[in-house]
Amino acid sequence: MTNTENQARPIFPFTAIIGQEEMKLALILNVIDPKIGGVMIMGDRGTGKSTTIRAIADLLPEIEVVADDLFNSHVSDYDLMSDFVKNQINRGKELLTKWIKVPMVDLPLGATEDRLCGTIDIEKALSEGVKTFEPGLLAKANRGILYVDEVNLLDDHLVDILLDSSASGWNTVEREGISIRHPSRFVLVGSGNPEEGELRPQLLDRFGMHAEIRTVKEPSLRVRIVEQRSDFDKNPEACIDKFREQQIKLKENILLAQSKLPNVIIDYSLRVKISEICSILNVDGLRGDIVTNRAAKAFAAYQGREEVTLNDIKTIITLCLRHRLRKDPLDTIDSGSKVDRVVGEVIGDV
Repeated sequence: MTNTENQARPIFPFTAIIGQEEMKLALILNVIDPKIGGVMIMGDRGTGKSTTIRAIADLLPEIEVVADDLFNSHVSDYDLMSDFVKNQINRGKELLTKWIKVPMVDLPLGATEDRLCGTIDIEKALSEGVKTFEPGLLAKANRGILYVDEVNLLDDHLVDILLDSSASGWNTVEREGISIRHPSRFVLVGSGNPEEGELRPQLLDRFGMHAEIRTVKEPSLRVRIVEQRSDFDKNPEACIDKFREQQIKLKENILLAQSKLPNVIIDYSLRVKISEICSILNVDGLRGDIVTNRAAKAFAAYQGREEVTLNDIKTIITLCLRHRLRKDPLDTIDSGSKVDRVVGEVIGDV
């Protein structure tokens, strides 16, 4: 095998992606605060959904993990640590660590529950007579990004498991007398084409944000996108070099936003306005309120501020609420005009 074949396939730079601002902003905010709850990206075929998602994963700084652990455990954060690592610490053992790229895990459409959650290692059970756990994709995705293309075609039962793990940050597996619980905190990104069907409203509501992308209509912009892609395919290294400074700057901004986030405040009057908008729109439950508050804080941190403004709320609220308005599974998702109208009534022009 040649050296070239051993090298990782080059990834299209995130900062080189033209347009699709909604999708890019939703991904950045979820990376700054994974507790926003992931993003559902719906749009036409061939609009760069997969390219953008892989690009954001490649952009992120490496993370430190415990070297001999199956779950990308954090060396000091108990919430991101497996029971195996906790036991090692309690016994006073020194942990070896290594640095890895942020995991980017693809869930194939035909995946089974065992492939997702993990199962018993049959080979070891037969050859050695011991029951050991074989981690699934939820374990591999811990502290990373889990991407599900065509999520609207995935079995509802698997979508439920994904959303439960994403919300709780843990995955529990009961198999053949073995009970395993491991951290599974990841940014869940789903994508799909609305022509192939929508998710049920109950499942859709569990995604933190919903980004819509459309095929670019303007001829000159389409030409720029095609040329950009051709340049990358012809000489990936030259294209990556061209955007290196922009990539570094964005990476620094994300890291700075992550460090600022715990100190960001949102005034009581703004929280009331968010809840008033949710109430007028008849959003079920309080998830919409919670996600909008989180996203507004993440956006303020991304802008380098420690206090949320009305403009921050106006920027992110459609992404947080538009998919929560559909009550009937046969309805289509509002493009955002309904949310914009109510926001205009409650907040007005800023």
